Parts: sequence; structure tokens; C-alpha cells
Amino acid sequence: MSTAEPVLGGRAKQPYTEQQLGQTELTPSFRVDLRSHKDKAYEKFIRVNTVKDWSQLTWDRVGKPFEVRTMSEARKQWERENAKPMDAKTSWQYFNKAFHEWFDKDLPSEISGAQSAFLRSLASFKPSEISAALGDAARHHLWNYVHRIQDGVWDPRGKRAMFEGLNVKRPRILFLGAAEGYEAMQLAALYPGAEVVLVDYDEYCKTVRHGEFPDSYPFLGPNEATGGAKVYYKPDFNIEYVVDDIRNLAFGKSFDIVLSVGLLEHFPDAYKPEAVDWHRKFLKDGGYAIFTTPRNQWKSRMFYVIMADIMNHTYRELMTVEQMGLYIYENGFDIIRHGYIKAHNAVIAQAR
Repeated sequence: MSTAEPVLGGRAKQPYTEQQLGQTELTPSFRVDLRSHKDKAYEKFIRVNTVKDWSQLTWDRVGKPFEVRTMSEARKQWERENAKPMDAKTSWQYFNKAFHEWFDKDLPSEISGAQSAFLRSLASFKPSEISAALGDAARHHLWNYVHRIQDGVWDPRGKRAMFEGLNVKRPRILFLGAAEGYEAMQLAALYPGAEVVLVDYDEYCKTVRHGEFPDSYPFLGPNEATGGAKVYYKPDFNIEYVVDDIRNLAFGKSFDIVLSVGLLEHFPDAYKPEAVDWHRKFLKDGGYAIFTTPRNQWKSRMFYVIMADIMNHTYRELMTVEQMGLYIYENGFDIIRHGYIKAHNAVIAQAR
């Protein structure tokens, strides 16, 4: 595995240039990846041809998604104290804070500390302490593997492959439920000159998850001047962050791309038509709606059990790409491209 050598001096905050193309590096918190997804040895967007005619697909054939029922201790404690189910906005706020804390971790150091704590717990001969310490060590190892080693959360190579080939130039991009806005920034790198609007109803997403996203993280895209590749950074993008409920937005059909990542699976079936319609509502004629949801695979099920206290504050489903695509097709979209990347299903669609 090649390792990128950061450029020192004046580029300390933007340490990678085109000289590091094709290389990768592990930082204490995440992976930097400037490798091309076009190399056969690298993971990429896998297009599947399981559905030739979406109008003929039925729920009897595909079944319903798998509902994740294990909830975090923080949510259960809140519900005990308030004697009612946690509302959707509060659950999203709890999730955002728990999730972001793990992005900030120095994982080699945290893993060492968790292992030491587990060894110390053995001396207590108290099953509860041993179990807690073992669970903490397991979570750190799993997060390190999924996010840092495999880069399964951001997955830049897979997402570049998924996003490429759209018939847009200097697009206007709307990201619904944007969190830190990673995928919209990747789109902005692929389509230089883009205007990005990020929307989330949790202020924490704007000020912390997006605000503290590292300026040193490189995004790979085309160089319009040379025809080659170029490294972009967050400050290079034209981004507006709107803190509001999606239902309150008044943009109209003014976006070339409307994007959501891990949004649709948070809505039970009764609310999915509305969630899908949000994408159509803001999309120009001929524009692209991009949806992703977590894949229903054994790795994902295991992840949401082990990482429940970090991940499981909200209603959540795991889907197949056929299930996700059928929700989207039944609610007014034609499926242009469907497939999967490491951890997510992906559908690119256009409104009928």
C-alpha cells in the first residue's frame, strides 16, 4: 500500500496536491484516499441489472426492509425520564452528537486505551465491568475497521464512481439531511463550479459536523483547465448551509441534483412517499435525484448491533437495492442507475 506524503509549509492546511494522486494514507481519525476507482483492484460502484422493468416489480417478490430494533441506551434513558417515545428531531440530535464524537477520535490511541481498560477490568472479577470494557474495545476496533481501514462511511472511490457521468455542468446541488455534507462536496469536486445548498434541521450539523469537517481532507475531481485530475478542499466549494425542516423550504424546482444519503430508511412506509416527494419538489425538469440507504447484509446487521449506542437513536431500516428502488419508482421516479457501494445501496433517478 502506498502512502501519501503531505506537503509541508504553506500548504499545511491543504497538504495534498496532484503529486499524491493514486496514493492513500491513514491519519489517526480517517483515511485519505486519492486512488482512482477505475482500477479493477479497487472497490467501486457496482451496477446491478436485477430489475429490467421496475413497473413489473412487486413487494411480494422483494419483501419488506429489515427494521433495526435495537435502540441506544441514551434513547431508552431519555424515554424513561420523559415517559414518552423520543421524537424524531431529538433522536436525530442525539445521533449527530454521538456519531461526530467517533469521527474525532484518535483511533490508535483510543484502541490502546480500550484494550488496557479491558485488561484492568479482568482484575475486578465483576462481570458488568468486564462486559462494559469488552464492549467498548469491540466498538473501537469495529469503527476503526469500518471507517478508517475500509473507509466504508465516506467511501470516496465508490461515491465518485456512483456520481460520475451525470449530464450537468456547474450544477446547483441540494443535499437533504446533509449532516457534514460530505457527498455534496464530492459532487462539487466532480462537477467544478457547482453551487451547493446543505439542509439539516439540527444546528449542530452546521456548526460542528460541517463546521469542523477537516479543511485538510482532499476531494478528487477533474481539472477543467488541464483536462487532468485536481485535488479540491472544503474551502474551494461554494456552500450555503440552511438550518431548517425540509418541509419548510421554499426553493421551488431550481436544482440540477437533489441528494439524500441515509435518509429514506428513517421513515416508516406511511411517510416514505412524502420523503421521496421532497426530492421531486426541488428538482429541475431533467434533473437527477440521488438516493442511498444502508444495505441489508450481515455485516450491516452486525454493525448496528455492536454500535447501537452510537448509531441507533432513530427509526432505521436496512434495505436491498430492489426495495429502495421500488419505493422510489412507485413514488414518481424512473430509475436511471441502480447498484451498491461498500455499505450503501444507490439509486440515481429522474422524475417521470
